[in-house]
Amino acid sequence: MTDGLGLEDAYGATLERIKGQGGQKSRLGMSALMWICHSERPLRAEEICQALAAEIGSLDCNADNTPSIRTVLSCCQGFLVVDKERSIVRLIHYTLQEYLTTRRNLFRSPHPTIAEACLTYLSSQQVMALPNSHIQGTQYSLFLEYSALYWGTHMKKGPSDRGKTLALKLFSHYERHISVRLLWENTLGQHFRLPTVGVFKFTGLHYAAIFGLVQIARALTKMDGIDVNGMDDTGATPLIWAARSGQEGVVQLLLGQAAVNPARPDHSGRTPISWAARNGHEAVVELLLGRGDVDPDGPDRRDRTPISWAAENGHEVVVKLLLGRGDVNPDRSDCDGQTPISWAAGHGHEAVLELLLGREDVNPDRPDRDGQTPISWAAGNGREAVVKLLLGREDVDPDRPDRRDRAPISWGAENGYEVIVKLLLRREDVNPDRPDRWDRTPISHAAGGGHETVVKLLLGREDVSPDRPDSDGQTPISWAARNGHEAVVELLLGCNDVNSDRPDRWDRTPISWAVVNKHDAVVKLLLGQRDASRG
Repeated sequence: MTDGLGLEDAYGATLERIKGQGGQKSRLGMSALMWICHSERPLRAEEICQALAAEIGSLDCNADNTPSIRTVLSCCQGFLVVDKERSIVRLIHYTLQEYLTTRRNLFRSPHPTIAEACLTYLSSQQVMALPNSHIQGTQYSLFLEYSALYWGTHMKKGPSDRGKTLALKLFSHYERHISVRLLWENTLGQHFRLPTVGVFKFTGLHYAAIFGLVQIARALTKMDGIDVNGMDDTGATPLIWAARSGQEGVVQLLLGQAAVNPARPDHSGRTPISWAARNGHEAVVELLLGRGDVDPDGPDRRDRTPISWAAENGHEVVVKLLLGRGDVNPDRSDCDGQTPISWAAGHGHEAVLELLLGREDVNPDRPDRDGQTPISWAAGNGREAVVKLLLGREDVDPDRPDRRDRAPISWGAENGYEVIVKLLLRREDVNPDRPDRWDRTPISHAAGGGHETVVKLLLGREDVSPDRPDSDGQTPISWAARNGHEAVVELLLGCNDVNSDRPDRWDRTPISWAVVNKHDAVVKLLLGQRDASRG
């Protein structure tokens, strides 16, 4: 029973035994298999047991209906096991997942059924009575997290009229529900915290927007008292969440509401088009660009525009869409002085960079507030293809220093990017021994970082001083010894013009630094060099 038809026959026979148990055992076994096959994440034993106990539409979580995991496993005839290491219930073999899920009529409407079970659980009187502060440990919290986080995903995959009714019922008291906190803390909140207790400014329309539940969103917009521009605790409107999540259908629905403000920002100053551009939702960006009351170049509180966010995240199509507008400035700087091309270069988005380089109104060498240019960002982040592109431009200075007097080769050397250092060393207009504000040269940074190959490259240049001290009197070998980089120390010891016993401003020599930081191998190397020189 290892593969092919033999395996399928064995699975089929076991499935018939499960069905042949009849009555509650058969129903329990098939339901358990449905949940395990279609859940959005692996389920723990206590979760699957409570999931199976849910009586769809009931207001009561009856603990007496909850089967034991032993009963569940027995009803599944060996198809399920408990993984003790991860404490989850799983199928006996990965091939069983494919076998079960490819038989379309085996489980009747799995996603609607799961969504309805989750909504029933969340709307039960026991869960409704829970405080909306974060709670753990009660018998009613076991299935709470899964229900709170995933019912919308199942509903999107399998909408149903009963599910819609249950959802609207939940939303009638959603702003005080514990599931809001769980959803926020686990998936939405990021760096923003909800209030400890009380009412959350997060409505059913916000939820429907996030998960793309168009039918539910439409029903909500027709209800009295629903504010389509209502803000949650971060200032985000339902339209912002729909745009941020790429839910095109909900975006269309909301834009069709006369009262909707498509340009209303959240507390960070970011609008729906800003979020859609950041996350690369092309269709949503197109919808919003079709509105005359949407500013496609509107800055947020950090002065970052939609094209800036799209460039940073490498969304080429969105950048194209925005560049096609006459009212978008492709070279606008943010509060840190970074332009879209700077963001694209630093993150290595070659295609976006080429789009921006094709514009006459984009300066490919524009420094930010710290004086770093796009090539500087690219060199420091190891973006080889971007560095090559920028080196091919006559309007890019490959040796331009920033406010700390650090040139691109300095950043590349510090981070050990051998190919980038090679590319820059080929240029006659790059000084490979240029000191920064603290008199540290590229070889000093490379040595301190233990980047042996970069140190070798720099030592191969006659215009690089391997023993040049910085403003604290520390030389490359001192930095290498201090940080325990044995191979680099050995390389530098092989240079005739390196003084391995040179003190810095604190009268500490390389061996002193190695001793203090307990780099025994480096100490041995330096002691050997000292003995050899004395001999």
